Amino acid sequence: MRVVEVKITDWDDSQSFISELDNINPNDYVIVRTDTATEIGKVAGFKDLKEEEVNRDNLIIRKASKSDFEKIPNSKRREECLEYCREKITKHDLPMKLVDIHFSLDGSRIIFAFIADGRVDFRALLKDLTSHFSCNIRLNQIGIRDEAKMMGDCGHCGRELCCKKIINNFSSITSEMAELQQISHRGSDRISGICGRLMCCLSFEQKTYEELLKNLPEIGKKVSVDGRRGKVIGHNIIKQSVDVCFKVENGGNNIIEEIDINRNKK
Repeated sequence: MRVVEVKITDWDDSQSFISELDNINPNDYVIVRTDTATEIGKVAGFKDLKEEEVNRDNLIIRKASKSDFEKIPNSKRREECLEYCREKITKHDLPMKLVDIHFSLDGSRIIFAFIADGRVDFRALLKDLTSHFSCNIRLNQIGIRDEAKMMGDCGHCGRELCCKKIINNFSSITSEMAELQQISHRGSDRISGICGRLMCCLSFEQKTYEELLKNLPEIGKKVSVDGRRGKVIGHNIIKQSVDVCFKVENGGNNIIEEIDINRNKK
């Protein structure tokens, strides 16, 4: 079943929606209905899912119009709401940093996004906000990567952050990726983004490195090179070469050579 992926807030992952419209394209703004509210969102792409995987409460109603955008609270109203929430956070002495606010299109719900080091007991804050705004209030704890995606900036490459420009949903970035791509020795500062986490772009070339690694003999494997027996002690994945240690007889120092695995191929 083909569904439409729609992003409703900058910090949340895209959600899958059913649509009967034929003229929807990526980056279009659409009006969607969820099981909790009516929202305006941006089309992030399309996905094929099994029918049982689709939430049938999520439905695209129509494309957004100019009048829909006029219903969104302006920057002054947003700041007033944020300031009120900050005051209550201070009142309750909560260890949280408020970073954004989202209003549903139908006015039935307000979401406050915050970051914190751990879990926060915000029950008293939630009670204050619900009483003041007289609508459904949601306090959404987001990650440090979500904040970077929302705020935007330039990465080490000098370009706009990938999470802001092209990434819809975050994937897991592991230290094993850095090790496979042979850049872990550069230090955490050089392979981490402004969020302090490993750079998302490490995942972009992961499959390529995995495929190239299949061409190389395993570390520790005994190999024969020009009639000499040696042991593989290192990989140079991009260069498609290996470091081979040749043992020297009569007590001499062992010799390490870089061997191109394709040198004998025509």
